[in-house]
Amino acid sequence: MQPMYKLPVTLLFACLIASAQGTRADYNRAFGLAEKARTAPYAGPATAINDTPRYWYRRGNDFLIIDANKGTKAPAFDHTKLAAALTTATGKEVKPDRLPFSTLTFNKDNKSIEVVVDEARYRIDLDTYATEHRPALPRDSRYPVSLPAPTVPGLTTPLKSPNGETEAFIRNHNLWVRPVNSTTATPLTFDGSEDNAYRLATKSWAPDSNKLALYRVRLGLHRKIAYIESSPADQVQPKHSMVEYAKPGDTIDIPRPVLINLKTNKQIEIDPALFANPYSMSPMQWHKDSSAFTFEYNQRGHQVYRIIEVDASSGTPRAVISEESPTFFCYYSKRFTHYTSNEKEIIWMSERDGWNHLYIYGRNSGQVINTITSGNWVVRSVGKVDEAKRQIWFSASGMHAGKDPYYQHWFRINFDGTGLTPVTNNPDATHSLAFSEDLSTFVDTYSSYNQPPTVELRRTFDLTLIATLEKPTLPPNSVLPTPFTAKGRDGSTDIWGLIFRPSNFDPSKKYPVLEYIYAGPHDSFVPKTFNVAHPMQAVAELGFIVVQMDGMGTSNRSKAFHDYAWKNIADAGFPDRILWHKAAAAQYPWYDLTRLGIYGHSAGGQSSLGALLFHGDFYKAAASSAGCHDNRMDKISWNEQWMGWPVGPEYTASSNVEHAAKLKGKLLLAVGEMDTNVDPASTMQVVNALIKANKTFDFLFLPGKNHGGWGDYYDRKRADFFVRELLGVQPPEWNTL
Repeated sequence: MQPMYKLPVTLLFACLIASAQGTRADYNRAFGLAEKARTAPYAGPATAINDTPRYWYRRGNDFLIIDANKGTKAPAFDHTKLAAALTTATGKEVKPDRLPFSTLTFNKDNKSIEVVVDEARYRIDLDTYATEHRPALPRDSRYPVSLPAPTVPGLTTPLKSPNGETEAFIRNHNLWVRPVNSTTATPLTFDGSEDNAYRLATKSWAPDSNKLALYRVRLGLHRKIAYIESSPADQVQPKHSMVEYAKPGDTIDIPRPVLINLKTNKQIEIDPALFANPYSMSPMQWHKDSSAFTFEYNQRGHQVYRIIEVDASSGTPRAVISEESPTFFCYYSKRFTHYTSNEKEIIWMSERDGWNHLYIYGRNSGQVINTITSGNWVVRSVGKVDEAKRQIWFSASGMHAGKDPYYQHWFRINFDGTGLTPVTNNPDATHSLAFSEDLSTFVDTYSSYNQPPTVELRRTFDLTLIATLEKPTLPPNSVLPTPFTAKGRDGSTDIWGLIFRPSNFDPSKKYPVLEYIYAGPHDSFVPKTFNVAHPMQAVAELGFIVVQMDGMGTSNRSKAFHDYAWKNIADAGFPDRILWHKAAAAQYPWYDLTRLGIYGHSAGGQSSLGALLFHGDFYKAAASSAGCHDNRMDKISWNEQWMGWPVGPEYTASSNVEHAAKLKGKLLLAVGEMDTNVDPASTMQVVNALIKANKTFDFLFLPGKNHGGWGDYYDRKRADFFVRELLGVQPPEWNTL
């Protein structure tokens, strides 16, 4: 992206020597960082290419291939030829040094790739560069077209039995079977209906071809939100559309497992007591000997999660594992299940001891065989399970005393909990690993907020280094953020954050402070990897100190740390944030707490407005964009996970709409007209409540915009708002440019 606000050289020079902040030169410098970040020659994480000894990764504008056998790297393709092919396919000029995609997929032939350009999918042959337009995939997850409650999908085509003799299918919402190549079919159920239908899945057949397991689904509400696109690009008149969107408290689909014995053509009853109130249920998995099938059950309210096994002869269910919590079971990031191929064990992730760890269960006994990992640190993810060697490769945080507890490092451990071995060797960085399919090699890409990414190729057998593929140095005159920690509300827990300063920082001055907030309980958010031109640095260039920290209620620390969010989204870690700000101001004389602002998007939009409603004596200004301002208005999955079910008074207590009359300070609200991630009515209800309370605020409504991708216009409007309200400077008059 080129800087938007180019100025004549003489005017630019005059602005550069001006002493005031918030000038056009500051804006030029700030908005120019996006292009610097795009072209920076730094590597991203690697991806293994199917069953080959190769990996691909992106470095700046270049796509590269690692050959693990040779320990070398080379261009992934001819960028010039590929750009020419896409130019012809799309009808738009594509430049070799600015390819219009950031990721790609190698097809199984390993000789062609698929890329998505402007939501269109293309297959490109890397020998001939012939380009084929492929059927569209669902839209990018950043711009969802619907957010329904979980349901059980069903096959629309017949499903052949493992022995190839019989096929099952759904007709008029009931289950039917027939011999393959026959037109004579037999119904096995008779009570299916449009709102209570049977649904086949790809693994419904038992391996012995004598039994079928499927779900019968009673339909819930299936709420829809209406949208009017005021300014469509292809016509004068507005467009109307509907999007399915489930909200907290909605009646949702209820699946019930059904077991059919084909020898008797009879349904075997399954007692639903162990899974009576599902939020979601996983696809069924048959045992190899057809003696039973299992599924995973997430109870409405997200406080019970079970693995259920159903005996195929009697239909008797039992809970192999039952995970229960007085607060929430975090299925967003803290759920991992691995069924060993011998069907004797299950590797299971749990926070039962207060930290996220791995356990191994006996599948028959339903009892813990042993704890695999333990300690006051958290397992972040499982990369590989090597059943032959009975080893697990996993990432973890908090293993290194005195170090940033959010950096991710990798380890190897035996199933029995012995042999814990560090796989990565830099404790002051976050490591991202990609493993070859045969687990012979891996690529380690690691960086931190102050060190560019290094890329190493290693052997998994002995962890020896095969080759260092990237080891860049910092650019000259790099402007890096400063880490800062302060004690949280409990007086003992460290709250970690970063401080960004403008490149022309003068320690003799006092600077207004802007906090970027995203406090969603599903993750932690302070940057732990390198970015040569972070968006927060761009905001700092306008004359601000910009900070971000992870307060209590966010993830990736202890369960007790996480539980502060339970039924209390409005908390957003503010008691910890306020103490952090005060500690920073006490240490740094240039940190001006009398001019403290805050900005955030989505869940951060809710929190940034909440800062002025619940802590208006501390925060002076807020820019809130695309906020989910009332958790009853937002998507069911995220909000019931943290705010609970049934919907209770906690939802009202956290609502920005209900508390709008408490507004203090300066506020900028913004929302996209076509936001299908957060119902835009959530923002409009805040607007309505503020007007009723006779409050003064700024409001920006963006026609045609979804939840993201708002472009530079909103960024500039937000910058203008803070320049005016906190710097006390009138922003440039852009209409004269």
